Amino acid sequence: MAEAAVTFLVEQLKEVVVGYADVIAGAESEFDQLIHDLNFLKTFLKETAKTKKDKLLKFLEMRIRDVVYEVEDTIDTCLTKAIEPKAMIHLRHRMGIKSASLAKAVKAVREQMVLPLVEDTIKSANMKSIADGDKGGGEPPPTETSKTDTTIRQDRVIGFDEEEARIIAYLMQRIDRLDVLSIVGIPGQGKTTLAWKIYHNESICFHFPIRIWVSISQVFNSRDVLLQILKKFIPSQNISGIRDYELAQTVRACLKKEKFLLVLDDVWSIDAWEAIQAVLPLDNGEGKVLITTRERYVAERNVYRNPHILKFLTPDNSWELLQYEVFGDLNKCPENLKADGKYIAMKCDGVPLMIVVIGGILKNQLIKSQLTAEDVWQTMSQSVSEAFQDRGVGITEAVELSYHRLPDDLRECFVILGVFPEDYEIPAEMLCELWISEGFVLPRQGRSIEESAEENMNDLISRNLLKAEKTNHMGKVKTCRVHDMIRAFCISIIKEDNLCEEVRRSSATGELEPSGSQLRKSYRLCIRSDLSKFLSKYPSGPHVRSFLCFYKTPVNLESHYLAAITDGFKKLRILESKCIILEKFPKKVVKLVHLRYLTLNIEIIKTLPVAITQLWNLQSLVVETKSHSITMEANLWRMVRLRYLKTRAAIVLDSTQSDGKARHNLHTLNTLAPESCTDAVASKAESLKALGIRGKLASIFEKNFLEKLHHLEKLKLYEQPSEDMLSGLPLQSRFPPNLKRLTLMNTSLEWEHMSTLATIKTLEYLKLKENAFVGPCWTAAEDSFSLLQVLLIANADFVIWEASSRSFPSLKCLVLKNCENLIEIPEALAETLEKLEVERVRESAVVSTRRTIEGKKLALVRKDVASTS
Repeated sequence: MAEAAVTFLVEQLKEVVVGYADVIAGAESEFDQLIHDLNFLKTFLKETAKTKKDKLLKFLEMRIRDVVYEVEDTIDTCLTKAIEPKAMIHLRHRMGIKSASLAKAVKAVREQMVLPLVEDTIKSANMKSIADGDKGGGEPPPTETSKTDTTIRQDRVIGFDEEEARIIAYLMQRIDRLDVLSIVGIPGQGKTTLAWKIYHNESICFHFPIRIWVSISQVFNSRDVLLQILKKFIPSQNISGIRDYELAQTVRACLKKEKFLLVLDDVWSIDAWEAIQAVLPLDNGEGKVLITTRERYVAERNVYRNPHILKFLTPDNSWELLQYEVFGDLNKCPENLKADGKYIAMKCDGVPLMIVVIGGILKNQLIKSQLTAEDVWQTMSQSVSEAFQDRGVGITEAVELSYHRLPDDLRECFVILGVFPEDYEIPAEMLCELWISEGFVLPRQGRSIEESAEENMNDLISRNLLKAEKTNHMGKVKTCRVHDMIRAFCISIIKEDNLCEEVRRSSATGELEPSGSQLRKSYRLCIRSDLSKFLSKYPSGPHVRSFLCFYKTPVNLESHYLAAITDGFKKLRILESKCIILEKFPKKVVKLVHLRYLTLNIEIIKTLPVAITQLWNLQSLVVETKSHSITMEANLWRMVRLRYLKTRAAIVLDSTQSDGKARHNLHTLNTLAPESCTDAVASKAESLKALGIRGKLASIFEKNFLEKLHHLEKLKLYEQPSEDMLSGLPLQSRFPPNLKRLTLMNTSLEWEHMSTLATIKTLEYLKLKENAFVGPCWTAAEDSFSLLQVLLIANADFVIWEASSRSFPSLKCLVLKNCENLIEIPEALAETLEKLEVERVRESAVVSTRRTIEGKKLALVRKDVASTS
């Protein structure tokens, strides 16, 4: 973490020197000297990363991190005073005072904090050669992450066929009571993989109309589990307020009358299983429960069936899996690697996760290493032999093996995964924004900082250190998850390096931790329970930079408790509080001038106050709300670092707050009100890549607003039902010239207007939702949608759809949801389609599809199909 902290601070200081030349006038020399000293520390850390660290070196790294954080705080505070909005009014008259004060502060920081550290570093590590030979700062070339195809491939499941068939046979048996089966095995052995394969088996999907998958957390919460089960039956209703007793009764009543399969993945304790079992309808002979657990005593509580003890993979199966992981197929391994490869596979002790992790390392080494493939595999065979001598330690060692082979910029991204709760489904956007705000990601040549963060995420997925949980129809990751064993490893590093403290009750005393003395040393806080009790003590964390609150379901917080956050943690860079429901906007949050990342959940909010403009460091702002619109009184154009602004409400920009320069950093603005789609906004937000607009859309096409957004690639348009709704679409030239992804919702346009969208040559992804188009018949024109790869149509009333092979020449994925009137899917689409997903469409449409795809390599994903004939 120390190297990431130094690198981020150097880049921040360079940005200040270039972007705030008028503010730092007279202090340039001090900034340059500080940057030079920090570059020395960066080079030192870069060199020592290649060596095994002793206690002295680890202590030195932690000290460097501590000093760098303190320097960053000091510089931020000085700059905030220099460029605060009130001071800007009289800036010209006060510039000399500000510059002199800033120069003095930077000089003091360098002399009192940085130079002593540099001297100690040279003495401790005998690094004088670096100091003498690197006068120019000595920045090493950036380490590149993987540039291979980041498409998420399907997991290869090897060696479970026999066990899968046996368990499916059990599940198909008809008995006169609820049936419970348990799969037991060690961590990483494949319990979840086998259960997931069974859960998605075609026969199982056909046999059980209701299938429910629930991941059980080690910190068990029966209410969360029951809510997940109930959501399967009433997904569209808000059930978070239901009382516990009523919740249990409702779940039992829903399950009692259904033929269902309930999978409880990773049950840790008898108490957890018995709490769930108490709600299950034991007299439902058509109900099945499948449990996975690493604890045999949990499985043995089931008196009806013996536990299914999962077998380890055979050496042959292990070798097959390793070949798939490294080469993508069997029989592609060069002859000279087979002996080492089989030895490596054997040393993985038949544990699939070990093989997958090792396979990821080997695959990456084959791409990047300057050694020959034979040398790489020989080295790996020796490492595996040492790491996996003891099975109890072997899995952890496998993760550590991957960890030490990560590039420097990936290592911090990986370790911080340990702050997320167990089984937490992490939104990909949130993860990338957190990494950026933490300073773990810097833009690479030819890529934006957001693209670099996404590359890091895909790289970790490709190394099997992070799992892609959900992807969109183009294969882009939407959510991800951290395996328990990998998360445990990350937590061990976090504790060792004092990177984060988790608020929890002590198993020994029952008191909340961390204590006051621990909290004063912490840099990050992670909270998953007891939030109100923790804040009621008005804790103080003078060095805490990240306040991360993760609950599986949102919690209400009385407004006075929020003051405990803003008063007790004044140096916050990151405030992740989306799971905390607030009554109103917390006014004191604007005093957190160091904030880079802020998420809020305010049920009803009318305005974002002008004081937010003071948060000049803010890069990412997310506001969850039920409000339909928000007036932004703050001056968006003076929030100089803001890149990402997202809320479901339509943002109305205050026209009186329009002074300020164009914001080249702003790339995502979701969602904007049509009345704010003006020429002035288009000129200042010219770098936007993603934009959402909600409201009366007719007005935006009366202007030239969209066509001026030359960098816009993703556009979402949500119509507000009214008398003067959108009656048509403008010419193709009125759309952004580089538009790739378009979503229309509630627009109720006639199908004839699709001809306009058909001529957008850059369009690759089109989503039509909630009656975006209406009418009985859609005849797609020929030579249209030339680059369209994904088409999603949801809640449309059309009956007939006509298209030729020239209508969608590049279409790979078609998704139809709630199109219950559609009789047939055009046969011509099958020529290019690779995937067809249907949910609640006519049976006749599915039958016609089956006839069309016979003999073609086309994946048909069939969910609930309407019975209308």
